[in-house]
Amino acid sequence: MGYSFDSRVRFSETGTDQKLTLPAMLDYFQDCCTFQVDSIHQGIKELAARNRVWVLNSWQVIINRYPEVGENIRITTLPYKLSRCFGHRNFKMETQEGEILSVANSLWTNLDIKEGRPARLTEEDLRGYVMDEKLDMPYSKRKILPPENAREEEPFAIQKHHLDANHHVNNCQYIWMAMDYLPEGCSTVEMRAEYHKQAFLGDLFCPMVAEKDGIITVMFRSKTGELYASAEFTLSAKEL
Repeated sequence: MGYSFDSRVRFSETGTDQKLTLPAMLDYFQDCCTFQVDSIHQGIKELAARNRVWVLNSWQVIINRYPEVGENIRITTLPYKLSRCFGHRNFKMETQEGEILSVANSLWTNLDIKEGRPARLTEEDLRGYVMDEKLDMPYSKRKILPPENAREEEPFAIQKHHLDANHHVNNCQYIWMAMDYLPEGCSTVEMRAEYHKQAFLGDLFCPMVAEKDGIITVMFRSKTGELYASAEFTLSAKEL
């Protein structure tokens, strides 16, 4: 069943090829998730009143096709497991005719804002949720292993435009930043991301990049080596 909403690809959401960008696709998924929790009164305001927040641990996204500007699309989220302090969600994007454009899996952690640590889910946290069937898709391991022979890139500082309403770097901003290290004009057919440490205004990112067998891995570390986030991009075989 899940929760769905319809949209139309806007020019502002597309790249130089006039197709939806990968970060814009992730924005659609996150927006769908936000709409769904709002519909069952488990949104940001309700969570904040309980000193709770959901944070994203990891993404896996498989892209069959990027929709073009003006194309009508439907976005669906399917929560399929809530256990301990974790939430598991699938997503899919499809055309109005039912063509599956992309599917995704994600893992979230429910945090106690005051304590700054994972909080076990209560009956109140579970209220209103209806679990769906897990999507039939290839599931990859969540962990992204540090690549061998990674090269260091120029460090850079986090700016205001990287932040969201929670005053830390938005999930999709990590993907935008990581995509700067992909070859010009390439197409990603699968993306995995893993988030480790929240980043704030002024934090310094020290990027590490590795390429092997059509897969590009980008890791953002602090000056002391702490890992903020990792992203892995599998490029289209046509471009290898």
